[in-house]
Amino acid sequence: MNRAEDRKLNYQLALYKIIEYWYQIFMEKYTVKTHTLTVGMEIGPDMVNITGQIMGWMSPSPVRNGTLHVFVVGSTGSVTTIEFEPGVVDDLKRSITDLAPPGQVYAHEQAWHDGNGHSHVQAALMGPSLTLPVLEGKLILGTWQQVVIINHDNSPRTRKIQLTLAGI
Repeated sequence: MNRAEDRKLNYQLALYKIIEYWYQIFMEKYTVKTHTLTVGMEIGPDMVNITGQIMGWMSPSPVRNGTLHVFVVGSTGSVTTIEFEPGVVDDLKRSITDLAPPGQVYAHEQAWHDGNGHSHVQAALMGPSLTLPVLEGKLILGTWQQVVIINHDNSPRTRKIQLTLAGI
C-alpha cells in the first residue's frame, strides 16, 4: 500500500468512527411516541379543537426538540390550524362548502350513491395531516392558533387522529 492509499484509509476509518460516535449519541436520545385520539363529530363540515387533548398527551414531553405529526384517519376528514372562534369557524365552514358544494354532480356519487362526493373533495383540498414543531418540550403555536380536525362527511363520524411525536 502506498502512502496516499494509507492516508485515504486512515481518513475513512476516522470518518467512520466519528459517524458511529454521533449515531450512538443521537439514537440513544431519539424518541418516538405515538397516540390515537378518538373524537365524535357531527355532520360536516364540523370542526373540533383538539389542541388541549394534544397538549395533555404531550405533557410531560419526552421530546425536547422535534416534531409532532397529526394525521386524520379516513378520506373525509382533515386537519388544519385556525383561530378557533365562532367567526373564523363559520368563515372556514362557508369557504369549504363553497370550494366543493354538496348537491353538485360528483363521479364518486354516481359510482357509490352515498351523496358524499363533496366530502371527499373538501377533505382532499384541506389535507389529512399536519406537522408542527416542538421546541423545549412545548408545541409551537401562535397565540390564537389551535389544531382543528374537520369532518366533511354527510353523516356523523367518530374520527381517529394518529399523533406521532419524534425528536430528541
